[in-house]
Amino acid sequence: MSQPREETPAPAPTAAVNDIQKASDVFVRCLEAEGVTHIFGVPGEENADLMMSLMDSSIEFVLCRHEQAAAFIADVYGRLTGKAGVCLSTLGPGATNLVTGLADANMDRAPVVAIIGQGSTRRLHKESHQNMDAIAMVEPISKWAHSIVGSDTIPEVVRKAFKLAEAEKPGVTVIELPEDIAKQAIQAHPMPVYTTRRAAADHKAITQAVEAIVAARRPLILAGNGAIRKRAANQLRRLADKTGIPVVNTFMGKGAVSMDDRHCLFTMGLQGKDHINHAMDQVDLVVTIGYDLVEYSPSFWNADMRKKVVHIDFLPAEIDYHYTVAVDVVGDIADALWQINMELERNYAGRLPLQNIDSWQKLRNSILQDFAMEKDDVSFPMKPQKILWDVRQFLGPDDYLLSDVGAHKMWISRYYQCQQANTCLISNGFCSMGFALPGAIGAQLAQPQRKVLAICGDAGFLMNVQDLETAVRLKLNVVYMVWVDGAYGLIKWKQQNQFNGRHSRLDFGNPDWELLAKAFGMWGKTLTAAQELLPALEEAFRQEGPALIAVPVDYSENMKLTKRLGEIECMI
Repeated sequence: MSQPREETPAPAPTAAVNDIQKASDVFVRCLEAEGVTHIFGVPGEENADLMMSLMDSSIEFVLCRHEQAAAFIADVYGRLTGKAGVCLSTLGPGATNLVTGLADANMDRAPVVAIIGQGSTRRLHKESHQNMDAIAMVEPISKWAHSIVGSDTIPEVVRKAFKLAEAEKPGVTVIELPEDIAKQAIQAHPMPVYTTRRAAADHKAITQAVEAIVAARRPLILAGNGAIRKRAANQLRRLADKTGIPVVNTFMGKGAVSMDDRHCLFTMGLQGKDHINHAMDQVDLVVTIGYDLVEYSPSFWNADMRKKVVHIDFLPAEIDYHYTVAVDVVGDIADALWQINMELERNYAGRLPLQNIDSWQKLRNSILQDFAMEKDDVSFPMKPQKILWDVRQFLGPDDYLLSDVGAHKMWISRYYQCQQANTCLISNGFCSMGFALPGAIGAQLAQPQRKVLAICGDAGFLMNVQDLETAVRLKLNVVYMVWVDGAYGLIKWKQQNQFNGRHSRLDFGNPDWELLAKAFGMWGKTLTAAQELLPALEEAFRQEGPALIAVPVDYSENMKLTKRLGEIECMI
């Protein structure tokens, strides 16, 4: 069965098997063989030999100001390149600082290889300085974690770490390199890197999926995180055109079908009765493509469990009471969709498209009108809807928007739509505050020719603010937009929803944003009127380095949106 083409990594550097080299040198040669170009991290004395080996390498070590930030940078770098992003820390507190970023990458399906230092193996069996079982700590948040106990195993360990991290579904692997192992003299060389083809779906499952799609009265496609990886979006768009079935995406599936495509019914994921949630009540078949239940529980869209589900993904369907899977199509998503498209053409050509997409246009137009309701609003502080309207008009279809976690993420998820897959990066599996500031560094390094805008709340922005210095030092023209409300806005919103408008004390103070930017040696501006936003974006992206725009935001719109989501009528 035909499989999507993939780039084959560069061949491993040649080295005579009998050459005696320092183990850390062999380790670095193995990283080079994997195509590693950047490592992000904060080294310690236990990484000293590895760092010296990197100095003689083609790999650029990007010094960060916090290990959590290094992991987030590697997370986004891996998402956008498809190759594992690499981060590094020392033992003990260095390794514990990585944890949040690694957990985020693992749950959001980003390929990352983490390298952590460790003390000498001669003291790991006893109480000793900074000694902790880091491998046991990271095992629950990784696909595989291993401490190198024999230097001659380095080529195998590195090859396995990258192979597993990049295999679907991608995630985190961890290699621990003790300092005495790194110093040893060994005879070893990198293993060759080869392409592993993902298995095609079973032909009977494909036939059953096609039969379910043909028999459906009112089908709908739900595109998740996996639909934007491994060229799956191209085949998904063909399927929508061929069948006339509309497509809804999760927060992380944005752009799987372009916002301009009439098959696109935009984003589902708010825990309210939005337009598409009403429409889902009339659906009898949901074709999920690359859908991760961690993003949006099926209990929100299949509460009565009456919808038949065709699950198409790299892995078998997760078990969930409300995930009523009738057909489980397991294999490479792009190939499975190609098989479905081919079978539809062979056996049902005269009936295509199966559905009339025009029957969904009233709903689509209603949602589009909803998005545009506040586009001319000039009130200040700015309404979230107006901010995102202006941002969408400013950014090109290939530019990147990264969303941190907070109330702004909910607004971005509903109002910011995409033409291209993987151009709106959201942490929606692990949902880590502090993700976007360092993540934007990873995006700019992965795709330097594109604009990168990170939207953060004032709380999340300050969680990794120290790595503004990293962006300044690297002269990266990343633009940071901070929505200022002086509170943990999403927590306040959720408490207000749950407790009849009441909330606990969640307010805090903020710095002078322009002075903060100046202190880091970068351009900054605090808006005083809505009309200043677009000119500020223009000026920010003209800078030679990073820039900061602080936007006072009117979060009284949060509860208004909650009320609206309870009053929206379905327009089909």
